[in-house]
Amino acid sequence: MPLPKNEIKKLIIESIPDASIEIKDLMGDNNHYSAVIKSKLFNNLSKIEQHKLVYKSLKGKMGNELHALTITTEGK
Repeated sequence: MPLPKNEIKKLIIESIPDASIEIKDLMGDNNHYSAVIKSKLFNNLSKIEQHKLVYKSLKGKMGNELHALTITTEGK
């Protein structure tokens, strides 16, 4: 079952409360997304560490309910 955008945002906000999130459905199928996520938590972290925080916030849904997510992260 696909994961809707609002559920992705909710999961990320639970782990990264100050995040500003912009999500686009790339294929119109609720299964292929791109996300731009900005947070103070990303300051002084490498891109890999930033992406790990995002993937951790998705609680195992990446690769299951969520098929594809392209992530762009930025500090605030």
